[in-house]
Amino acid sequence: MALRSLIPSTNILLRYVLLIIMSASVASSEKTKTVEFNVKPGGVVHTFSEKIKDYECSFTYASQGGTNEQWQMSVGISDDEMLVSCSVWRPQGKSYLFFTQFKGELTGSKMEYASAYSQSAVGGQKDVPLKQEEYIVGDSSVTHREGKFRAELSKLTMIARAKHDEL
Repeated sequence: MALRSLIPSTNILLRYVLLIIMSASVASSEKTKTVEFNVKPGGVVHTFSEKIKDYECSFTYASQGGTNEQWQMSVGISDDEMLVSCSVWRPQGKSYLFFTQFKGELTGSKMEYASAYSQSAVGGQKDVPLKQEEYIVGDSSVTHREGKFRAELSKLTMIARAKHDEL
């Protein structure tokens, strides 16, 4: 298989980049929503979700250590309503919690791209991606891989193709 067939077209990549930038925006609109929430330790499974139009992003996790951390979730939909994005991250960069599990899900869409990071970019630092063996990307979700995930998570990014009913 040619390497070119594994890489999305430049047009698709450009749309992804623009959608990520759009979803990271703090401004709220009909097409983009950013909200704050607390990530709570204690080993109990928690879910936080946010909806935009017919799409819902949810972040389910369990973590240990420390105290509550302030995180953010941004959901967005492209102007042509073909792509949906969701980013979940700790604005301070690195989480000090140990995650025993995580799952990000975008309902009503089909996953095109997902990535997880042990550290998110802040103060001149760069995003530090998890190794691909640490998580699994499914049709509508991204989740930790049992036995491979090293308990570090500070950011999760998902981009999905919106599902439309055909006439």
